[in-house]
Amino acid sequence: MRKFQVSIFSVIFLASFSFSCNRNANQDGTADTPASPNGCTPLETREANAPEQRPTFEGQTRACAITSSVAYRVDVLAEGLENPWAVEPLPDGNLLVTEKPGRMRIISATGEVGEPLAGLPEVDDDGQGGLLDVALSPEFSSDRTIFWTFSEPRSGGNATSVARGVLSQDSKSLEQVRVIFQAMPTYDGDKHFGSRLVFGSDGHLFVTLGERSDIEIRPQAQQMNSHMGKLLRITTEGKPAPGNPFIGQEGALPEIWTVGQRNVQAAAFDAEGRLWTVDMGPQGGDELNLIEKGKNYGWPLVTFGEEYSGEPVPNAVTTKEGYVDPVYYWDPVISPSGAQFYSGDAFPEWRGNLFIGGLTNKHLVRLQIENGRVTGEEHLLKDRGQRVRDVRQGPDGALYIVTDESKGELWKISPGS
Repeated sequence: MRKFQVSIFSVIFLASFSFSCNRNANQDGTADTPASPNGCTPLETREANAPEQRPTFEGQTRACAITSSVAYRVDVLAEGLENPWAVEPLPDGNLLVTEKPGRMRIISATGEVGEPLAGLPEVDDDGQGGLLDVALSPEFSSDRTIFWTFSEPRSGGNATSVARGVLSQDSKSLEQVRVIFQAMPTYDGDKHFGSRLVFGSDGHLFVTLGERSDIEIRPQAQQMNSHMGKLLRITTEGKPAPGNPFIGQEGALPEIWTVGQRNVQAAAFDAEGRLWTVDMGPQGGDELNLIEKGKNYGWPLVTFGEEYSGEPVPNAVTTKEGYVDPVYYWDPVISPSGAQFYSGDAFPEWRGNLFIGGLTNKHLVRLQIENGRVTGEEHLLKDRGQRVRDVRQGPDGALYIVTDESKGELWKISPGS
């Protein structure tokens, strides 16, 4: 089943293009820049990496440029962090921050940087690996339990693992630490570990995993006996969560929730309880997806964009029956990492908007989403010139951001000028 019903306009528009190939050009061989709906000026006006590709439906790319009218201030709470990867606000206003080389710290609401917490397992921090995401237990106020992901060094290579531990009463160490889940197979590589953690309302844990990038392992994103390129759903003990769609299916790993993702480093629930992910695609193929249980999101068979070499993704098309189309895609890419639907009171105008970290162009993306479609896009904080790795909303309604730099920073976005 397709996710969207296209309008009559879209049907007429699409009828003039063939979807049997990855690239679609005009009859004269030229390629137009995809336009935003409603005749507005799109935010993105640069030439696309794959300009001959066409969106599957109106408004799937190059949304209207929108501008915030809110006044906000940016306070640098901490500097000198080594490639911070995740920020997780604590109930008391302090913040947990991970650093890729293998450190987790608590930074106070006023910016006091604590020493690294003791008790973490070793990480493999080559390439894109290291200590990655962190999430609080839904019962953190009573159980002080923390979950995190990391690239675990193993015999023959590495892979993403999930661990849990209890924050000590003095907040200086993690106790009762144990690895509860190990993604398989182990692979000798340094890319595409995925690695966002999101708790559902039922208390089960969603884990995003990349397909490890290399051409020889990439097809495992479509193979049900591999965790690579999947969204998983597990219990807090690391077991397959009840109700997973492939439990009992021969040859399928029971932790799998969805299939065919490339390298998801951004995931968030909206106010209606729907899970969205932002997949880091190939060159010109980043995509926003609304997650549906048991569905296939296509990679590497269905994708926008092209290889980094400029060549087409082998044997791929941009849309195909039986695979879920992205709600939105970027070409050129934003390199998404970290996501947060805003629900606080500090910025009423932003309520319901999706914020996404942007690595390549060093900005914070704000998306306006209405009726399941992107209707506007804004890029914030571009003047700061830092790779935005993660964005989270604190209990005070402020947004907290970490920047992926060798001397990274922790920012607080709050009302003001």
